Amino acid sequence: AQRLIPNEKIMDTKLLKCFITVADELHFGRAAQKLDILPSALGRNIKLLEEGIGVKLFLRTTRNVSLTRSGHALLNDIRPLLIKLDEVLNHTRLEAQADNRVIRIGAIDSAALGLIPCLVKDLREQLPNIELVIEEDKSAKLLPKLWSGALDIAFVRPPDHFKEEMYFEHLMTESAVVALHTSSHLVDKESLTVYDLADVPLIVPSPRKRPHSYNLTNNLFIQAELTPKIIQHAEEKHTIINLVAAEVGVAILPYWNSRVAIDNVTFRPLVDKEHQKIPALSLSAAWLSGSADPVRDMVLDIVRNNIAHTDNF
Repeated sequence: AQRLIPNEKIMDTKLLKCFITVADELHFGRAAQKLDILPSALGRNIKLLEEGIGVKLFLRTTRNVSLTRSGHALLNDIRPLLIKLDEVLNHTRLEAQADNRVIRIGAIDSAALGLIPCLVKDLREQLPNIELVIEEDKSAKLLPKLWSGALDIAFVRPPDHFKEEMYFEHLMTESAVVALHTSSHLVDKESLTVYDLADVPLIVPSPRKRPHSYNLTNNLFIQAELTPKIIQHAEEKHTIINLVAAEVGVAILPYWNSRVAIDNVTFRPLVDKEHQKIPALSLSAAWLSGSADPVRDMVLDIVRNNIAHTDNF
C-alpha cells in the first residue's frame, strides 16, 4: 500500500475541522452555515485537504454528498485526535491564565463543609499555581460581594429576588438531618419524622439573619400542622450544634452540617411518612452573567462532577 506523506496543508486543523463538519452534515450548505463561512470557501478547504492527503474524501453529486472509504477511515481516526488536541490546548490556556491567578470563592457554611474540601483538592491538582481565597459567610453577605467583583463565584442559597446580571445554577438540594445529644431517647431510632420532634425543645437559627435555615424548621412543622417548641435562637450552625452538645435541645439542619464532629452530638436523617429523606434547602452556584472566565468554568465543572458522584445528601 502507498504510504501517505504528511503535508503542511494537512496540519492545518481548520481544514480537518471543515472535513469533520461536512462528514457530520453530509451537506456543504449546512456545514458552511455551521462553520460560518461561504460554501465556496468550504469547498476550497476540502479540496486543499484532499490534495494534501492525496485521496478523495467525498463523493459529490448534484443531490447528495457521501464519504468515500478513505473518508470514513480518516473520520474515525481524526475525530478523537482533534478532541484530544482541543483538550490539550484548553489546558495550556488554563495553565497560563492560572499562573499567579487569584480566584475568590464564596461559600455558605454548608457548602464550605460539603463542596469546598474536594474542590480545593481537585483544583490544586489540575492548576497547582492558582491561589485560592475561600470566604465563608451567609448568602446575604456573599451576593453583594459577588456583584461588586470581590468574588468570582459563590455557592449560596438562591434568593427570591436578584439582579438580572447575576446568574444562578441549581446544583443540588440538601436533605434535612436532626442533631441530637447522644443521651437523647431519640438516638435509638435510625431516622426521625417531624412528629417525633413535636414536644422536643428546638434550637433554630435566627429568623432575621438566617431566614432560609429558620424557615426550614418552621415550614416542616407548619406542613405537619404542629407548633415547634422553640427554646433558643442562634445565628451560626456550629453554635447551634454546640448547644445541642450542651443538652439545650435538638436542631434540624441541612445534611452537610452533619460533617461537624462535636463530642456527644449525633445526627439522624429526617424522613417523611414514607421514610423518604426530606428535601431541605437548595444550593446554587452564582456568578455574574456575561463574564467569560475559563478558570471559574473549571471550578464549576469540578463541582458538578463531584456532586454527580455523591448520592448521600
